[in-house]
Amino acid sequence: MDVRMEFAYHVPKGPQANFTSDELHASQAILIAEDMLKTKRAESITFLDSYNTEWTLKELKEYMKGIQTEPHNVKVYFDGGFDLGTKNSGLGCAIYYDQNGKSFRLRKNVLVHELDTNNEAEYAALHNALLELDLLGVHHLPVKFIGDSQVVINQLIGEWPCLEVSLAKWADRIDEKLTQLGIQPQYHLISRKDNREADRLASQALNNIEIISTSEVN
Repeated sequence: MDVRMEFAYHVPKGPQANFTSDELHASQAILIAEDMLKTKRAESITFLDSYNTEWTLKELKEYMKGIQTEPHNVKVYFDGGFDLGTKNSGLGCAIYYDQNGKSFRLRKNVLVHELDTNNEAEYAALHNALLELDLLGVHHLPVKFIGDSQVVINQLIGEWPCLEVSLAKWADRIDEKLTQLGIQPQYHLISRKDNREADRLASQALNNIEIISTSEVN
């Protein structure tokens, strides 16, 4: 989880000023706050998450301690491919997360036959990634969803209207699943070049190459 720090800083027998930091990972913010408190010049330190929920230092430390045994710091790369000739779709996702002090990567793809467009495949790839998060036990956490589909990302963040009935249904399914899991989505649009891992998984699915793997990463 990323947070902003708000605090008052005062010079002994001198002026006081209020500051707000850039976004930091919660673990880094905790370290900085504890170091600042040692100087006895910073006070009233609070933390604001992406939803402007306010946390005390004690609350944030307890939260971070509690999630160590569960998947956290989750990033999801997703991509969907559609073959017009066969009407097949390949869905791919790569999920990066931390758990018990280690970092892991889950790679998964699937071949499906009931979709009609590439945009549907992109939505389905994201929905399939949510099913994997459910199996991992990811819930009530912020999660970064990263893809190269301008349609999917811009429609889900509300920048573009979702006028096609088929895509609107996928968007509704995704919103319902996010609500069920308590996940706070953070969508990031990247280039196809930067999404090569998920793109390759989708292409492998179209070629009937099934990938299901979880490995530790450094």
